[in-house]
Amino acid sequence: MLKSLFFIAFSAFCFTTNAQQQVIVKSANAPQPAGPYSQAVIANGVIYVAGQVGRNPKTRALVEGGTAAECKQIMENIKAILLEAGTGLSAIITTNIYLTDVNDFAEVNEIYGSYFSSNFPARTTVGVAALPGGSHIEIAVIAVVKE
Repeated sequence: MLKSLFFIAFSAFCFTTNAQQQVIVKSANAPQPAGPYSQAVIANGVIYVAGQVGRNPKTRALVEGGTAAECKQIMENIKAILLEAGTGLSAIITTNIYLTDVNDFAEVNEIYGSYFSSNFPARTTVGVAALPGGSHIEIAVIAVVKE
C-alpha cells in the first residue's frame, strides 16, 4: 500500500514538474501552424521545432522555385523560430530532412550546409512519397537552449 501511494505521489510530481517546464515558442517571423501544433516547444532545456515546409511567413504560401527555394525558406523559418526561443542555428543538435525526390539531395545538402560553419548537427535524410501542401521538402530540428 505504501509503495502504491509513493508511486502515485511520485508520478503526480513528475507530471506537474514536466508540465511546468514546457514553453511554447511563437514567432511572427515564421509561418503560423496550419493545424493543432506549435512552431516549437521547449522542454527541459531542449527545443523541439516542428517540421517546417517552405512557406512564406507573411503570405503562408509555398515559395516558388522548387526544392532549392523551399529549403532556403525553411532554414530562414527555423532560424526565426530559434531566435524567438533565444538561440540560433548553432544550437541545433539533430536535423531530420524529408524529400519527395532524393535526387535533390546534393542541392539540399549544399544549401543546408551553407547555414552552418562548424560543429554540424547530426542529420537524417529520407525520401518520402508526399508532403503537406505539395511541398518538396520538410525539415524538423532539435536544438538546445543556450545557458
